[in-house]
Amino acid sequence: MKERLLYSKAGAPELVCMGRAAVDLYGEQIGGRLEDMQSFAKYLGGSPCNTAVGASRLGLRAAMLTRVGDEHNGRFVREALAAESVDVSQVRTDPERLTALVFLGIRDRETFPLVFYRDRCADMGLCAADVDADFIGSARVLLLSGTHLSQPQTYEACMAAIRAARAAGTRVALDIDYRPVLWGLTAPGLGEQRYIQSDNVSRHLQTVLPLCDLIVGTEEEVHIAGGSPDTHAALRRIRDLSNALIVMKRGPMGCVAYPAAIPAQLDDGIKGPGFPVEVFNVLGAGDAFMAGLLRGWVRDEPLQHSLRYANACGAIVVSRHGCAPAMPSWDELSHFLQHGSLTTRLRDDEALEQLHRASTRTRRWPSLAVLAFDHRSQLEELAAVHGAAASRIADFKLLVAQAAERGYRAAQLAVPDASALPAPGVIIDDRHGEVALSRLTGAGWWVGRPVELPGSRPLAFEAGLNVALALRSWPAEHVVKCLLAYHPDDEPALLAAQLDTLVQLAQACHATGHELLVEVIPPRDKPTDHHTLARAMEQVYARGVNPDWWKLPPPADAATWQQIDDVIRARDTRCRGVLLLGLEASEANLAQGFRAAAGQPLCKGFAVGRSIFADAAAAWFAGELLDAGVIEQVSQRYLRLIFLWCEARAGTPETAAHATSFAKTTS
Repeated sequence: MKERLLYSKAGAPELVCMGRAAVDLYGEQIGGRLEDMQSFAKYLGGSPCNTAVGASRLGLRAAMLTRVGDEHNGRFVREALAAESVDVSQVRTDPERLTALVFLGIRDRETFPLVFYRDRCADMGLCAADVDADFIGSARVLLLSGTHLSQPQTYEACMAAIRAARAAGTRVALDIDYRPVLWGLTAPGLGEQRYIQSDNVSRHLQTVLPLCDLIVGTEEEVHIAGGSPDTHAALRRIRDLSNALIVMKRGPMGCVAYPAAIPAQLDDGIKGPGFPVEVFNVLGAGDAFMAGLLRGWVRDEPLQHSLRYANACGAIVVSRHGCAPAMPSWDELSHFLQHGSLTTRLRDDEALEQLHRASTRTRRWPSLAVLAFDHRSQLEELAAVHGAAASRIADFKLLVAQAAERGYRAAQLAVPDASALPAPGVIIDDRHGEVALSRLTGAGWWVGRPVELPGSRPLAFEAGLNVALALRSWPAEHVVKCLLAYHPDDEPALLAAQLDTLVQLAQACHATGHELLVEVIPPRDKPTDHHTLARAMEQVYARGVNPDWWKLPPPADAATWQQIDDVIRARDTRCRGVLLLGLEASEANLAQGFRAAAGQPLCKGFAVGRSIFADAAAAWFAGELLDAGVIEQVSQRYLRLIFLWCEARAGTPETAAHATSFAKTTS
């Protein structure tokens, strides 16, 4: 066996997945025909892509070898894989073909209709020239999907990858993944049909079986690979052709593995017991099974461990909507294996679902510098004072957005080490800031968007009672920001009303895939101490709400920070962290707050608004400042806060020195 020299390189993949890459369009109405679906959720799809995501979430260094179209869906597939830490260096862009689509639905526990749109799709354009032998040879395992053995060109690409793998000592795994429609054996609309006997398909698959080290399939897939409708006969034929470990999936019964000769009784193989869960959606469960199996097999763990991982992953995903997004993380899988669940309806297990949401976030924000200009009523009042039309507020907000861009570009130019800078962010409303909001959406910025009705206490939503319906129209990247005017010693009826409404919002965020930022500001007419914020947060957590982010007034002292830290660490160790708000504080006071937060790992940055733009707003609405002046003044103030934050956190001596110098020269 050739020594895998490249495997020792940092970042070399452990697993390369080869084959289908698609966009899944999942019907959102459960229990209806696919014909009657009215809305669809868009997910990453394609069996090898799903497995790559699942394997990456379980801690393997996974890569994808495929083709995507040079269009929006192709970019979505590439970006979705990259966001899951899957290596996309081998994802080729096909200039002539479109990315595949799949329509899927959940009719009942037995019926899961799907229609493949794969006519000359991009991933079927994969050819032998796309295979980088050194890259394949750097991995521990190459995973193939049966679909790409169905056409001559993709078959040759798979064979080229297999040859590269065997020459380098990389093991080869085959997911039989038999879809008769993709072999041309059914009408195009019968994508859900799982098995049709075909001697031609069996002979074709059997040319690859001798080259494999792991072969995985359902009983029906074993039948097609072995060329017999009798399971024993099919298994024996596969064993005659291959020394591979054979793993046969058996649905709720789990699986059984055959590392050597096929025994007289199927159950005399190495059994992996299943997990008793309620079946919600079988689509994607096999890909999750494969990811779990590979998590152990790639790293040479005991076979029983690998089978247990596989069955648990399949059980978790079979209980959820979607394929790739349903894949569990390693922490989630470990929790399930250790604690199980109090319900067989795993999607109703709140602890498991919260762990899934928190441990599979794809956007990473170690530190943030957020310019918050979602103010609505304040700017409406300011415009009215100066006799300006309310429509001018949108013009002002666009100037602030441009200022934010200029200020952050200046920070990037001034600090060569990008890691020393916080990431840029904004909080913008859609009442007056729709144009500005659109400008910065999709630009790589952290984007927050308010949902509360300004000044409401108890909490109410600007969009009305059906907040989930409103959030359905928001881009997934928008973080839902909710200002909660809240004091832990409020009257019980007020506390209950506020928390009940917040629970509705949290549920809406979960249903629509949005992160939630809760901003807590105690009313000015109620006394506070260093326990107030922590007690308020504790009450929110106790009601079952786990915000992804907190936005808080700068704590006055170390004791207050300690209280906040204790609550978050006790209640949600995966909380994104705390952002400091400004409340129109001066730069000197903000700098003091930044320094106080310097030693707090949970403090991730600031979200400041009026301290940055209030003076410019007053002058602009009064006609005393031109557009260019707004951009200049706001960008400079935003830039100064970025450097004051850098100075407080002092990532390097050079950064701290530059920040201090810059703050002095621009003050």
